[in-house]
Amino acid sequence: MTMTFREAFREALRDALHRDPAAFLMGEDVGRYGGCFGVSRGLLEEFGPERVRDTPLSESGFTGAGIGAALGGMHPIVEVMTVNFSLLALDQIVNNAATMLHMSGGQLNVPLVIRMTTGAGRQLAAQHSHSLEGWYAHIPGIRVLAPATLADARGMLWTALQDPDPVLIFENGALYGVSGELAADAGPVEIDHAAVRREGSDVTVVAYGGSLPRAMEAAEELTQDGISAEVVDLRTLRPLDDTTIITSVGHTHRAVVVDEGWRSGGLSAEVVARIVEGAFYELDAPVVRVCGAEVPIPYARHLEQAAVPQVHDVVRATRELMGHG
Repeated sequence: MTMTFREAFREALRDALHRDPAAFLMGEDVGRYGGCFGVSRGLLEEFGPERVRDTPLSESGFTGAGIGAALGGMHPIVEVMTVNFSLLALDQIVNNAATMLHMSGGQLNVPLVIRMTTGAGRQLAAQHSHSLEGWYAHIPGIRVLAPATLADARGMLWTALQDPDPVLIFENGALYGVSGELAADAGPVEIDHAAVRREGSDVTVVAYGGSLPRAMEAAEELTQDGISAEVVDLRTLRPLDDTTIITSVGHTHRAVVVDEGWRSGGLSAEVVARIVEGAFYELDAPVVRVCGAEVPIPYARHLEQAAVPQVHDVVRATRELMGHG
């Protein structure tokens, strides 16, 4: 059936609330307004205010309440409107949720899921266009997910709720309105492994989240040059699935890493390091990165597009790597 990412995320929430009486959704505007991006529209009417809770404008407050609810046996799904607002809850996420199991000597775990919108491409300017998932992927004690397909948008939430540790799900806002085909019986998916979304023999293109569709389009365009690109979707940013990445690079012998986030100290740097550590002698050329420009994301659409990796950027970088530049 045809469905948008927004609808797939909504179905995931609906399924979780139906399945698990301990699950509830909380956040700013998730109830009466239906979510800032329309993901939770209709859920308040379906499940009532006990299960779909509008919160005050206090990320630290309601994230802390979610941690407390998780410690008390509930399975809260906390929605943070956009990733920049999660900085207001950073102490709760990093110092409380991520460390509780360790600091309690294994006695207290926090089965909490935090959803947030990430990424640029929607003319929301510098304060609402961050790609900070790489920051969170640095933190031990949490799992970080980045759904980039309809099946993952539909299926990752339930699996995340079964995880005894806190899970952060980064939903790329540019994907919400994108539609595609989703199997009628689509349901929970595993969240431990990266996925090869397209097989190829000449170069591995590693991407995730909103960059995956661009990587896939670039791979298709590269066939015109006789370049066969294999596309790996990271899916889970912490812990990274080294095996899938290294295996792919082992048979293509070249790699391009695409990351909408900034290059300096970014997730792309970690992926490159893992490739060099695990497949150095398999490489026929240095690993190439295609990342966001080192600037606050501009509001003007043409400048915003220039600041974020596009299909032609991935194509150009790959052609140069392959000696077709």
